[in-house]
Amino acid sequence: MDATYKNVKAAELFIKCLEAEGVEYIFGIPGEENLDLMDALVDSSIRFVTTRHEQGAAFMADVYGRLTGSAGVCMSTLGPGATNLMTGVADANLDHAPLIAIAGQASTHRLHKESHQVLDLEEMFRSITKYSTRLLTPDVIPEVVRKVFKLAQTEKAGACFIEFPENIAAMHLDGKPMVVRHPHPSEPSADRVSVAAEMISNARNPIILAGNGVIRARAWKHLAEFAEKLNIPTANTFMAKGALPFKHPMALGSAGLQAHDYVNCGFDRADVIICIGYDLVEYHPYLWHPSGDRQIIHIDSRHAEVDEAYDVCVGVVGDIKQSLIRIGELATPHIGHLMRPLRDALIEEMNLHRDDNAYPVKPQKLIWDLRTAMDLEDIVVCDVGAHKMWMARMFRCEYPNTCIISNGFASMGIAVPGAIAAKMVNPERAVVAVTGDAGFMMNSQEIETAMRMNIAIVILIWNDGGYGLIEWKQMAHFGRKSNVDFNNPDFVKYAESFGAKGYRVSKTEELLPTLADALQQSTLCIVDCPVDYSENLKLTRQLGEMVSPI
Repeated sequence: MDATYKNVKAAELFIKCLEAEGVEYIFGIPGEENLDLMDALVDSSIRFVTTRHEQGAAFMADVYGRLTGSAGVCMSTLGPGATNLMTGVADANLDHAPLIAIAGQASTHRLHKESHQVLDLEEMFRSITKYSTRLLTPDVIPEVVRKVFKLAQTEKAGACFIEFPENIAAMHLDGKPMVVRHPHPSEPSADRVSVAAEMISNARNPIILAGNGVIRARAWKHLAEFAEKLNIPTANTFMAKGALPFKHPMALGSAGLQAHDYVNCGFDRADVIICIGYDLVEYHPYLWHPSGDRQIIHIDSRHAEVDEAYDVCVGVVGDIKQSLIRIGELATPHIGHLMRPLRDALIEEMNLHRDDNAYPVKPQKLIWDLRTAMDLEDIVVCDVGAHKMWMARMFRCEYPNTCIISNGFASMGIAVPGAIAAKMVNPERAVVAVTGDAGFMMNSQEIETAMRMNIAIVILIWNDGGYGLIEWKQMAHFGRKSNVDFNNPDFVKYAESFGAKGYRVSKTEELLPTLADALQQSTLCIVDCPVDYSENLKLTRQLGEMVSPI
């Protein structure tokens, strides 16, 4: 680390700086304007993962960052390559996943004028990242690389962008990477800890809302101990599934269906709501706190965002682990299980369709069989659509980061590339991409990437021949649908065309054995399963007519 590299290309020094940051992979597509970077990678320990679309590369880096806590890295050439990165980069930024995006650029000699494929990438990425910069001299490379990784990985985590002009990349210089030092989370204020503990002790019906920040802080064990010690029921956001094991007696499941679900009854009855590692982008506060009159305790690494429905009474800011330990030592445990019926009602509903053999398969049965087929530490990467709502509500998680859901930017197309990255991070676990037919087709080209790299994942397609979530909303609001239907290819033949294995579920009794067989295969498998989304409106009606169990 102390050695200075003499008379090396800027691109070579840049790669050495990435190595110093511990980068394992760069996901992307080579281009003319990053030729020097691509050549420098030949002699590097970093593995370049050639993808079939830049959006797939960005989603891979996104999920890599979310699972590891270290920034995933994606790269493109200039112009259209860089714009293709943007959806995945924005997703990582709003989901608070650490990511570094790098794009080649034309020579600085033509950035001042209209020029072939040239866009102001630094400015374009500024609004979707924590930090966006352009390298105008090779001397600043060590500082810039250290800065983007520090910013991307420091709470709240997110994306950073570097534009690298081709003439800068080819320049020679002497230089060395900066020493990597990770900032330590600050200690919570003793005064705020004391006030929060007193408020919790005096509460009649407190409830916890755990967010993805708990997982980013690796504070899930502390959350479980805190909830159990103080006897406080706990809901989680979609992105915090598994932060509290579902088997935990205080677990109420996921909040965020945006309807009056069982968990919302708990918020309705609560007088103190304890938000731990909660990001407002995950679930709008007005949906779980419409009255605006409850006391809110904010426990997080950063001060709360300003929101009319999120009026914080006490903010405990600092290391989430330490905050939970210290408040738990001072607060008085609560007595009683007022909200136990909410958990019982959800468990009863989860069990309701375990033996349902109606066809097409109901969402509840799909989830039951998927959970049954997978080990508890296996990983699901969920796409965006109607299936996401069902998975978030009914897929039981006992461990963090075993059900990956994007619910900040919530972009369709994340499941297949995300599952590939998840398998690279956790090769010993089974990984399933749960996706609708719409989301699947948005990045299905990355099947070739997986096959080329011998990455065995299962892609479970919920096939309804349309944009199911939008139809659900249209029918609920207007009683009719509009322009949501489409046709699909033969997914079995599609799988086979890549050299993968394809299955089609032709009756519900086949689902569980098909999933079990697919999970044992040493190659990528696609399972095409028709789904009965008439259950969507039934759920809407059920929740609209629900009488609170408490």
